[in-house]
Amino acid sequence: MKTKFLAMLVASALLSGCGSNSDDTVLIPENVKFASFNVSFAHDNDSTENFEQWIGYMNLSLSEQNALIQEWKDNLEQGITDGANEKLAERVIQIRNIAAIIQKNRPDVLLLTEFNNDGEGQNYEALNGFQKNYLSIAQSMNSVDGGDLLEPIQYPFVQNYATNTGLHSNMDLDNTGDIDPKDPDDAFGFGYYHGHYAFALMSKYEIDTANTRTFQTFKRKDLPNAVNPEINVCDGSKPMPSNMACGDTWYSSEEWAEVRLSSKNHVDAPILIPTENGHKIIHALMSHPTPSGFDSVSDNNKYRNSDENVFWHHYIKNNDAIYDDAGKFGGFTGESFVVMGDLNADAEFGNAKDARFDGVFELMNDSLVNQDVAHVGQPKTPESTGATQENNSKGHPYPETRTATFGSRVDYAVPSADLDVVDTGVYWQAEGEEGRLLFNDPRVGVRGTDKEISSDHRFVWATVKVN
Repeated sequence: MKTKFLAMLVASALLSGCGSNSDDTVLIPENVKFASFNVSFAHDNDSTENFEQWIGYMNLSLSEQNALIQEWKDNLEQGITDGANEKLAERVIQIRNIAAIIQKNRPDVLLLTEFNNDGEGQNYEALNGFQKNYLSIAQSMNSVDGGDLLEPIQYPFVQNYATNTGLHSNMDLDNTGDIDPKDPDDAFGFGYYHGHYAFALMSKYEIDTANTRTFQTFKRKDLPNAVNPEINVCDGSKPMPSNMACGDTWYSSEEWAEVRLSSKNHVDAPILIPTENGHKIIHALMSHPTPSGFDSVSDNNKYRNSDENVFWHHYIKNNDAIYDDAGKFGGFTGESFVVMGDLNADAEFGNAKDARFDGVFELMNDSLVNQDVAHVGQPKTPESTGATQENNSKGHPYPETRTATFGSRVDYAVPSADLDVVDTGVYWQAEGEEGRLLFNDPRVGVRGTDKEISSDHRFVWATVKVN
């Protein structure tokens, strides 16, 4: 990050030899790096997972971490694969590697998706522990091999956000015939507990919490052109709910009146970036839509993913149908923004080419979005060498743009059209490149890839000029 200093040092501070980071100095950045990273700090298909586990993981001291990893190394050397602390040690390895990726890339404003919380966004023990015990500690570019230590990084401003994941709806949303408070598919957003798959924001610059807007309770039916999906797989290839038939709407009229749009939350958080004349405000527009797959006999997930993405299209157009959790109607009225998140959709590949599910395509083609970043083949298209090398069995036409190991570009940090983009990228190291062990290490877990070693998603960024 290039910076210049607005000197506000008093004479006594100068005489005492205070450095440029004196409390009396205002740091004026020339560029600000916005990044989105799905850190995969959520166990999949594990009904025993809970937030308290994550508080424990994040608050392990450095000595406790080192002892766990040393035991893991000793067991590896002796061929022991089922040590009592093996799973805990590998969880520490994952968290450390995620921290290393962040330290290597040094974003100024960072969205962490799949960072679990207490559901309401009130408990900061895990987020603060991640800062204290991982980001504030020098991590290695070589994972468990150590060495090549990185500079710690500090984020003085952090925010958790309430989430719909695991928040029970008191409705039979998966049409099994039962209303089960432990069924993640009966929650407003899929999750085994309230707070599962949540997201958090970390920033070097002040987050304007007083003017942050959240849209957790926005009803899906209130989105323009929203569709209550119909059952359309009627050939017996997938099980039909016992009380439903082909052509039925997936939600009853009572359910459709209550279901929420956001599977987690949609958040507009203004970031106050110092300038010589005050502040430049850039809004972080954050979300993590539901995956478009995992549908049964309807296209519910595809529609919902599309709707969650097209929400931002309506929002930045200042559509008066939008309302926030405080009851305020209307969309975006600012100047600058960055769309951030694991959007679980590829604007150039897959469902986005189907007009029924093209929410991400509409968003990325909005003239208010920076087209040089939003599309492939443009001067600022985010790319990586690792994605180019990765197997392309699904036939992605632009493999260099992929951001996830399952073969798509689903992670975004896309600025508004008014912002001057300095650079963008996807941090995904190929074989032979420094940092490769942060992505692939066959010694860890069963495969030594994806969530076992760090994440099945990649760190993506866009750096914009602000002064």
